[in-house]
Amino acid sequence: MFSKIYSAADIGLEAILVEVEANVVKAFPRFNIVGLADKAVQESKERVEAAIKNSSLEFPSRRRITINLAPADIKKEGPIYDLPIAVGILLASGQIQTNLFPKKAFFVGELSLKGEVRYVKGLLPMLITAKEEGIKDIFLPKDNIEEANLVSGLNLWPLESLKEIVAHFNGKKELRSFGSKGLGANIPQPRYEFDFSSIKGQNYAKRALEIAAAGGHNVIMIGPPGSGKTFLARALPSILPLMNEEEVLEVTKIYSAAGFLRPNQGLIYQRPFRSPHYTISDIALVGGGQIPRPGEITLAHRGVLFLDEVSQFSRNVLESLRQPLEDGVISVARARARYIFPARFILIMAENPCPCGYYGDPEKECRCTASQILNYKKRLSGPLLDRIDIHLDVPRVKIEDLIKKPSEEDLKTTEEIRKRVKKAREMARERYQGEIFTNSEMSAKLIEKYCPLDEEKETLLKRSLKEYSLSARSYSRILKVARTIADLAGEEEITTADLAEAIQYRVKLEEEM
Repeated sequence: MFSKIYSAADIGLEAILVEVEANVVKAFPRFNIVGLADKAVQESKERVEAAIKNSSLEFPSRRRITINLAPADIKKEGPIYDLPIAVGILLASGQIQTNLFPKKAFFVGELSLKGEVRYVKGLLPMLITAKEEGIKDIFLPKDNIEEANLVSGLNLWPLESLKEIVAHFNGKKELRSFGSKGLGANIPQPRYEFDFSSIKGQNYAKRALEIAAAGGHNVIMIGPPGSGKTFLARALPSILPLMNEEEVLEVTKIYSAAGFLRPNQGLIYQRPFRSPHYTISDIALVGGGQIPRPGEITLAHRGVLFLDEVSQFSRNVLESLRQPLEDGVISVARARARYIFPARFILIMAENPCPCGYYGDPEKECRCTASQILNYKKRLSGPLLDRIDIHLDVPRVKIEDLIKKPSEEDLKTTEEIRKRVKKAREMARERYQGEIFTNSEMSAKLIEKYCPLDEEKETLLKRSLKEYSLSARSYSRILKVARTIADLAGEEEITTADLAEAIQYRVKLEEEM
């Protein structure tokens, strides 16, 4: 006998519908799985057979069993097909009544040898695809129910065991189902371990990071050990506005596809903060592998990517950032397909001014030679630095700032900054009408349209470019930062003061690096 049910396969951040066909006939006993299945799928044969037998059901071991996972030209991987394969065999062998079985049913789940249905990764993209294909009845592990509930309009059947399915369709014990609710409109306030109210001193740095948060600008911080660079970076998410519904679903989908959602975990409301170690490979950073998976830059999408001790990172790793910093996406090409992963994040880099860390420090003497300092600074290439909007000197915090008790005004800092950032971003969104999210994403055409300069400002900018030998890319970066500074002040037009502040951040970058 023949049966057909549905499952799915993750392809990057998307998914395609997979037809799970089962054919059980009287012939020389054999159990085959075809359809470009990887080793984990092939191992399903052992798990499925044991699960069926240990569920007090009959496994047709004296029959030829053929499982086809279509389309056959798409790689299938993981244990997610255990459940649909088992159900397909039970249907084809007549152990499940077909009169109660839905015309189009979607199954996903790993099976234990006892027949328990286990949690699977990457479910959210699969269910979105199932809904688009008109499938409403979804049979899934109970530990995936919170994730599945994010896609509205589905009829969810949470499962604990294979036995439950057979009992349900044979009319012995009815399963309980419920409709999925979808995303919902209420986005809770996330809690952050670090926030700006805990930062003592560093007012200049906090101002620059406020600009970075408002406009989505990339930042490099240079200062001696213990100056607070890491604390500043970790506190940055606390002043970013709450993610909207679109961003929440987008980030949750990424983490689902990457297998980073925990059992019974629903939406991710907090903006991502990723801080990979400097030993990371370029594939782990940008994404890839035989079957491409999102890397750190995609996991940081709509949040912050922090590279501490950036000069210690491999040159190849750092150079791989150039394309996603410019385009906001990363493209991974394979023989069979090209995968596009989103990568719109705020990059924060931190490093010491020299190998020993104390070049220019007023309290500790630098032990490095001039050549050592020069070679240290050359580890960051010019093209990469061209893509950094804001440069920060982060000096040692003064003792009086450390021992000073925070005032009530200091304690309100985080909330007040977040409000200003939110207002600036709303101003930008209204300006761009959904075309882009932040000022850092402006194209040359948009810069020309929304960053007009009068003769005085044009002269100031040209003089700065010439005096400090700034690149052509620096010109557009300065204007983007100036536009953000104006937005924070609620100004429709960029003022001379806005432009001068933006130039200040850029000049320091070019001079010191």
